[in-house]
Amino acid sequence: MDVDLRKLRYFVAVAEELHFGRAAARLHIAQPVLSRQIRALEGELRAQLFVRDKRSTSLTEAGRQLLEDARPLLASASALRRRVATADRGTFTVAFMPGITVTDAVGSFSSRHPDVTVELLRTTWADQTEVLHDGRADVSVVRLPVDRRGLSVRPLFGEPRVAVLRADHRLAGKESVLVGDLADEHLLNDPDAVPEWRDVAVELRDGTASRWQEFRSVEEKLEHVAAGRGIAVIPLSTSEYYTRPDVAHVPVEDLPPNEVCVAWVAARRSPLIFEFAELLRSV
Repeated sequence: MDVDLRKLRYFVAVAEELHFGRAAARLHIAQPVLSRQIRALEGELRAQLFVRDKRSTSLTEAGRQLLEDARPLLASASALRRRVATADRGTFTVAFMPGITVTDAVGSFSSRHPDVTVELLRTTWADQTEVLHDGRADVSVVRLPVDRRGLSVRPLFGEPRVAVLRADHRLAGKESVLVGDLADEHLLNDPDAVPEWRDVAVELRDGTASRWQEFRSVEEKLEHVAAGRGIAVIPLSTSEYYTRPDVAHVPVEDLPPNEVCVAWVAARRSPLIFEFAELLRSV
């Protein structure tokens, strides 16, 4: 039996809304049509997916299992369509993190493949591998740590990390600092990205840490540093690229280098991917 992806999309909408009316509105279809499609899916799978009464809709155990499996399946199907479309257009997309330049590799690649259009996609900590899984990028130059599941990851280089402080901060102007010198500070990074700080952080020990905020860009994070809301730890190249007078950059001596790698979906066997990865490693 082949599972209809359209019915799966309908199912996920109902499972997320737990309300047939809202799900129908979200899908821009009539509620009776949605109900029929869900009943048809239940018939095909020979399993009840929802328990419905006049007051509520809830998932059965089979429904919960299907929701868990359907989301990555739909994401893979969407990524497949996107990759096929970009291949048809003759494009190759390279994603990269702030502070990283891919100019030399892109130039060499383009000279070898003048019929291929190289597109560039800037990423963040939040989506640097997501762009691979959803098909937006063919390769991604990432900064570790990342979730490596389903990916091939090859090292490129490492670079020192610096603490970014407000210009009038007590540590600004020092030649370097240690992680222990930052123990009293509020870190604007995800603590898991700087485990050495997490191990000594006062705000984590005494439970006064505020909820970590996800930033969409380096510029946004630097605005918070300049406003005195905390400090950040970023790679040296990123700090040099985003220079501004109201923040200071101080090397952190006892932090290991930030590792930069090239990553792609492991199941893909495109010669262009392997060639571009080798170009990155050579330059």
